[in-house]
Amino acid sequence: MAGIYLHIPFCKQACHYCDFHFSTSLQYKPQLLQALVKEIELQKTYLQNETIETIYFGGGTPSVLESAEIQLLIDTITRLYTVSSSAEITLEANPDDLNKAKVQALRQTPVNRFSIGIQSFFDDDLQWMNRVHRADEAEAAVKRAQDMGFENLTVDLIYGYPLLTDVKWKYNLDKVFELDVPHVSTYSMTVEPGTALDSFVKKKKQPAMNEQQSAEQFNVLMDAMQTHGFEHYEISNFCKPGHYSRHNSNYWRGVKYLGIGPSAHSYNGDTRQWNIANNAKYIQSIEDGKILAETEELTEANRLNEYIMTSLRTMWGLDLDKLNTIAAGASDQLLIAAQSYFEREWIIQKNNVIYLTPTGKLYADAIAADLFF
Repeated sequence: MAGIYLHIPFCKQACHYCDFHFSTSLQYKPQLLQALVKEIELQKTYLQNETIETIYFGGGTPSVLESAEIQLLIDTITRLYTVSSSAEITLEANPDDLNKAKVQALRQTPVNRFSIGIQSFFDDDLQWMNRVHRADEAEAAVKRAQDMGFENLTVDLIYGYPLLTDVKWKYNLDKVFELDVPHVSTYSMTVEPGTALDSFVKKKKQPAMNEQQSAEQFNVLMDAMQTHGFEHYEISNFCKPGHYSRHNSNYWRGVKYLGIGPSAHSYNGDTRQWNIANNAKYIQSIEDGKILAETEELTEANRLNEYIMTSLRTMWGLDLDKLNTIAAGASDQLLIAAQSYFEREWIIQKNNVIYLTPTGKLYADAIAADLFF
């Protein structure tokens, strides 16, 4: 099995914290769409005849596409690949795009899952982030999608930024529970280099993010999700039983995937590659029948480190036996390196699998990096 990710690099406006590849100009949208179609054709052998289990429209803001444009891309994939009849097909969407007509039109496509970028249910927070939608649009978008038959929904929330008091954070979580959304992705606000937020912080127009606030709100998050029956199946992701994001879960489990579009990444088990992050150059290269991408051959150390990083983030944990299939004796070396984390009770071992404890989840990336080979 395998997945396909399509990067749609357009947004109505730039969120202050975002460092993904996107453009606020739709000037190249028609040409970009045709380039995506052609790249799907050019890359048809990349996954070596694997059955496609998931298709994911990310960005950017894929919901700026018309339903017919989304259908064209899906039709191209189904023409060239074997797509499972039960494939999960996700569309990332901004609440302001999900009006009645748009949701009705998308209901006629194979899209069967929405990832709705809510971030907050407070207008002042959304304005601070430079989000394009309003809080009332966020709630309305979820209800509208549900009313029209989209039950497989996930929403994004952000925590750990100056405006977000603990009272507001609890309200955001309670609102998600009230809306009966089965999956939630949550992210601590980070100041990424080159973003508007980075500039504001450097110029003292905004305070730096508070790590203590972020940690405390993460703990509130974990407790609330557990109380409401959600499984914490990956550091940033929670779901009701059976509602895992199949596409993203496959990333963490090392399943092959093909990335289509500017800046999109791909993985086939032996190499990783990433397309050029420039719309005009991407379009021109694809029109010329070439894929401008960098490729990395994965070494044994790469494979070990990727498995450590991804597996530790999940509720399924780091399987020491699987680690040894990548490199003989690797588990012994890792257990020695991990001793201090066992002593601090940041990780635990059950049978032959290592898991992060709730406290350890606060330091997931640092622990993983310290265990790298």
